[in-house]
Amino acid sequence: MEKVVLITGASRGIGAAIAKKMASLNYRVVINYLNSKEKAICLQQDLEKNFGVQTMLIKADISKEEEVKNMVTQILKKFEHIDCLVNNAAICQDNYFLDKTVSEFQNVLNTNLLGTFLVSKYVGKVMLKQKNGKIINISSTNAIDTFETYSMDYDASKAGIISLTKNFAKALAPYVLVNAIAPGWVSTDSVLEMNPNYLEEEKNKCLLNRFAHPEEIANVVAFLASDEASYINGSILRVDGGVK
Repeated sequence: MEKVVLITGASRGIGAAIAKKMASLNYRVVINYLNSKEKAICLQQDLEKNFGVQTMLIKADISKEEEVKNMVTQILKKFEHIDCLVNNAAICQDNYFLDKTVSEFQNVLNTNLLGTFLVSKYVGKVMLKQKNGKIINISSTNAIDTFETYSMDYDASKAGIISLTKNFAKALAPYVLVNAIAPGWVSTDSVLEMNPNYLEEEKNKCLLNRFAHPEEIANVVAFLASDEASYINGSILRVDGGVK
């Protein structure tokens, strides 16, 4: 039976790289998106053409419970099961911390933290019924020790994801394995649009003197989703190239 993976925020960046990696492993891929419809459609076409896998495109705001419940219902109607969930969707609204508004702060937490909780809750219910499943959360080194005052809301949300990872690992045991990846800098389009001098300074803090390629994060996701990671649970895997 072909496995099914749901990837939130899959239309671009790390999410798209994960989708391609999982498709290359013959997973049926559910692409969740919110705003990037054209990119999501292009990704779906790419996966079906180059990997010959079944796909499903679902627009859903993961911070809204009813939309999450509806998304899970749609997936089960088409594929009947969900074997792997990758909680990748996230937003970042960097600005001077004294200028951050309550609505901005809540918006980041709603998407990054509440969204991860809601999708894990409803997919977790499915996996418990199946007595099998893998949940992989995308956190960040910003949750551990690379804090930035302009992104304290993002940092807090990613730290919360680490806590959720450990709690869901306990709550869904022994049937569902729940782990998180904490990437450092990754060469996504949004990152490469930042100030070149600042990016160069950040690269110099890394032992490999470069940022990760999105595919390198996807490779770690694929490992955690595989049977080779059958005894890894409640763990946070740092993937940052070695920060000095």
